[in-house]
Amino acid sequence: MKEFVFKVDEQGAGKRLDLLLVEVSRRDNLGLSRSRIQQLIRQGKVRLSGKAVATCHHKLKLGDEVAFSVEPSAPSGLLAEDIPLDVVYEDGHLAVIDKGCGLVVHPAPGNPSHTLVNALLHRFKKLSDINPERPGIVHRLDKDTSGLLVIAKDNQSHLALARQFAKHSIRRKYVALVKGRVEFDEGVIEVPIGRHPLKRKNMAAGFGAGTKYAKTHYRTIRRRDAFSLLELEPYTGRTHQLRVHLAFLGHPILGDEKYGKEASFTRLALHATYLGFTHPATGIFMEFSSEIPEEFKVVFSKEALSASRKRSKISDIS
Repeated sequence: MKEFVFKVDEQGAGKRLDLLLVEVSRRDNLGLSRSRIQQLIRQGKVRLSGKAVATCHHKLKLGDEVAFSVEPSAPSGLLAEDIPLDVVYEDGHLAVIDKGCGLVVHPAPGNPSHTLVNALLHRFKKLSDINPERPGIVHRLDKDTSGLLVIAKDNQSHLALARQFAKHSIRRKYVALVKGRVEFDEGVIEVPIGRHPLKRKNMAAGFGAGTKYAKTHYRTIRRRDAFSLLELEPYTGRTHQLRVHLAFLGHPILGDEKYGKEASFTRLALHATYLGFTHPATGIFMEFSSEIPEEFKVVFSKEALSASRKRSKISDIS
């Protein structure tokens, strides 16, 4: 149990208790989120002049003595596993990983081990523990989506990156192979997403109760009659957003059996190819890119080869 004590100065006087503790956490690198601080207050673990206060919005006075206790994170029981990782970048605060297709990001029912988290525990000595069950994980990619994601090594970096995601200031781009010939060179899909009313493990696009705003920009890179290659940029981060939006558009991602019944491709044809964010310690905007997977390129190579053969046969006939 760690104990923290301080007195409210002129700058803190008049502020809400939870908001001042957020400022203290950032200043002293305590790694406490606002929700965690509010939880501590409601649990009676924050005291004013020796008495517990349970209201987050309590207004502080000059000279108030604030004391609070924080229990260390409980051991998660997660195992470190020697799973190969493609580390694109690493420093003392964070790392950028190019995740392979088929690797689950964190343990969950049905996938208790052999995940990215298990690999991170083996590769790095230190990871953020804001969520002890998901150390280092700031955001995620679906199991069958490959590409770039950032992980945090400390709680302050984790919270700073999470705030960027919340403000939609982190830039992400994906490439996807989709079914059919996409008509427009570019467009915006702006349809809310929520839990499917019948298939509770699925998401769905629509305007029903419980849906949340979702927005995706797409640009057509190449198109053929049977399929198109798109660049996608999500402005929001809803579960399965890109997969659901493209299925709604009538062009499901190849290999997406959940939303498109497109089992004709060897994998889910979705890859996170670009990631840009402001470094939480230096304030410098950093950008990373990942090559389009070879299996995506092969589709166009085969199509070009087939067209070449057709032209050759026509030439032979003439």
